[in-house]
Amino acid sequence: MDLQTLTYIIVGATFALYIGIAIWSKAGSTKEFYVAGGGVPPVMNGMATAADWMSAASFISLAGIVSFVGFDGSVYLMGWTGGYVLLATCMVPYLRKFGKYTVPDFIGERYYSQAARTVAVICAIFICFTYIAGQMRGVGVVFSRFLEVEVDTGVYIGMAVVFFYAVLGGMKGITYTQVAQYCVMIFAFMVPAIFISVMMTGHIFPQLGFGSQVLDAAGNPSGTYLLEKLDGLSTQLGFNQYTEGSKSMIDVFAITAALMVGTAGLPHVIVRFFTVPKVKDARSSAGWTLVFIAIMYTTIPAVAAFSRVNMIETINGPESTGVAYETAPQWIKNWEKTGLITWDDKNGDGKMFYANGEQNEMKIDRDIMVLATPEIADLPAWVIALVAAGGMAAALSTSAGLLLVISTSVSHDLLKKNLMPNISDKKELMYARIAAAVGVIVAGYFGINPPGFVAAVVALAFGLAASSLFPAIIMGIFSRTMNKEGAIAGMVTGLAFTSGYIVYFKFMNPELNNAANWLFGISPEGIGFIGMIVNFAVALVVSRMTTKIPDDVIEMVEGIRFPKGAGGAQDH
Repeated sequence: MDLQTLTYIIVGATFALYIGIAIWSKAGSTKEFYVAGGGVPPVMNGMATAADWMSAASFISLAGIVSFVGFDGSVYLMGWTGGYVLLATCMVPYLRKFGKYTVPDFIGERYYSQAARTVAVICAIFICFTYIAGQMRGVGVVFSRFLEVEVDTGVYIGMAVVFFYAVLGGMKGITYTQVAQYCVMIFAFMVPAIFISVMMTGHIFPQLGFGSQVLDAAGNPSGTYLLEKLDGLSTQLGFNQYTEGSKSMIDVFAITAALMVGTAGLPHVIVRFFTVPKVKDARSSAGWTLVFIAIMYTTIPAVAAFSRVNMIETINGPESTGVAYETAPQWIKNWEKTGLITWDDKNGDGKMFYANGEQNEMKIDRDIMVLATPEIADLPAWVIALVAAGGMAAALSTSAGLLLVISTSVSHDLLKKNLMPNISDKKELMYARIAAAVGVIVAGYFGINPPGFVAAVVALAFGLAASSLFPAIIMGIFSRTMNKEGAIAGMVTGLAFTSGYIVYFKFMNPELNNAANWLFGISPEGIGFIGMIVNFAVALVVSRMTTKIPDDVIEMVEGIRFPKGAGGAQDH
């Protein structure tokens, strides 16, 4: 059976599974739509949270970044995993004890202010739309290659699938769909990783293969370690050593910190812990999520290294003199059709050559690396099709979670809790579905007109979360003196500063986007850390200059900080 047919069968089967789950778990109330009825078991919630959190950036783009930039890509690994630990230990049990439906709900109640709630809604929607742009870009990349359709058509298909199960099932449908998507995603990521590890190093565990010797033609250890070989290839072709970074220490620190605190401020991840029955279950599901995330994240560096070696050797040949285009591997020509790989024969010798600088003849999109890896390694067609299904699962699972946050922020926090307090449960559910539908359309637009490659766009979303919602949540839990004026001023200032910095360097003046022009030498990907500091500073100063918080709010904060009860999600 050819690759095209296998891809249609495997991807089609996973889509049918997701839609079937959505029909089975259709939400009948706002509680089911927002928090899946608050009855999801911890292990299943751990899987769903892992799928929600490990987006197209993790599955498709992260290994591509590490593959191309080497050591510098480790900031994403450290930041995203460290951020989840911060979220699990400092925030999950306290927010679950509070027992509301959304992050703006917490901020609105904690800061006793509709204005604070509205600002939090704006921040959440801003973050989610920035984040979802990366997911829809991932959907387009997968479809353009494996279903051989235009990127735009692929985005439309992805929109239709997400629309169906997000709008119909809400959190209940999304949760059980994400459990299935995690299984598809992790199987699709690990199978080719294990195949290639065995082929290149003889180790069944990619994590061990990453630190092992590569095999020679006879299948014996060659005496050269994988990373040693990569360093040699990189320097030979004019790149920096793979195991040495080029970023400044301050930028590495700022990006890692921004990703960490940004993770802890992501509304679509936080809301997942409102779906379990008890505070104890929230802690437990956080632990399970970390286990499920670690399986992929400890494998990503190995996949990146394997892919880099295979890519260079298949393009440049074993002697690094280039390969004639007519006899080039089929994977290059397959990806050329998508426009994500291009060849410019600069010296007219008819050979492809990949290097750094003027002699480079190949332009390769970073986002294709994981998807192309099975083809580069000449793995069976069913493995290639499986990876396509995994890429779709990664992009769709996170897209659904983000759409739900947009939906609930509009229907629950903006309408029910602010503009239209007397609407019925049925009307609120209707508005939630309408908001999700509008969100799908806007997300599709970003997928067709992406602002950058997946992981970079997602990193910017984390920076926005770090500078806006994270400080307000942390101070809301641990500070007995932070008032509404301080929280609002902090969120507005942090979001404005960070988004302004990003827009200036990424869109208005991209030619100035270099270390010489950055504030303190910190890139747009890391500026969320400075934005967070600005948020904290402004909030603390303003709170000291304005009125004290009411006594009943102080009691509520004390109750949140000692999460001993069940803290069931409250009806409204």
